[in-house]
Amino acid sequence: MAVALALLALMAIKMRWDWLPQYADILLAGLWVTILLLVSSTVLGFLMAVPLGLVQVTGPRILSWPARIFCTVIRGTPLLLQLWLLYYGLGSLFPGIPEIRHSFLWPYLREAWPYGLLALTLSYAGYEGEVMRGAFAGVPHGELEAARAYGMGRWKVLTRIWLPRALHRALPTLAGETVVQLKSTPLVATITVIDLYAVVGDIRQSTYLTYEPLLFLAFLYLCLTGILVTVFRHFEKKIPTRGM
Repeated sequence: MAVALALLALMAIKMRWDWLPQYADILLAGLWVTILLLVSSTVLGFLMAVPLGLVQVTGPRILSWPARIFCTVIRGTPLLLQLWLLYYGLGSLFPGIPEIRHSFLWPYLREAWPYGLLALTLSYAGYEGEVMRGAFAGVPHGELEAARAYGMGRWKVLTRIWLPRALHRALPTLAGETVVQLKSTPLVATITVIDLYAVVGDIRQSTYLTYEPLLFLAFLYLCLTGILVTVFRHFEKKIPTRGM
């Protein structure tokens, strides 16, 4: 720890940080894009992951098999490949379709960020769908039977018993996967989305500095990771099924 603190102090004293005020505005803009992509993709991905995990446990087979195939394909292929297939593959088809070019969607589909958001969302949904499958399957069957015997309907059993218990089981894994999702957001810079990573890359080219912008980028990601871990631990303590 003493060596680490000494190195940190040496970095602060010896390295150049006079460029930070000049680029503060674009750094904040890039940070906002990164946070927006992270929050949007995790929320949308989790909303997809719950039914993906549930149908794999409850069926019917006509729904469980497509859900299982989706999770397998997403988890078995690199996110960068998925991102490029969506942007350079699907995105290159839309300009040749007149119905799309003249629709209200075209101003959005011509941009890069919808494809980045879609790739991140599908990736999160694929991983968390498998996590939620295990969480739903891990809830003791006796608890569900007791809820049905008490007179609860299927929807009330799901929302009052099954989903909260599954969420409590999955929350530590969800926290880890959300941190991984944060570290996956820089991939959108490869399709020209100006996120935090892309901004720092531009700063490096403009200032001819190598280490200082990268170290500052690492510091920002560490701060975001700390915030995510704190938020998830807060929710872990708030869930009423804790300890049951």
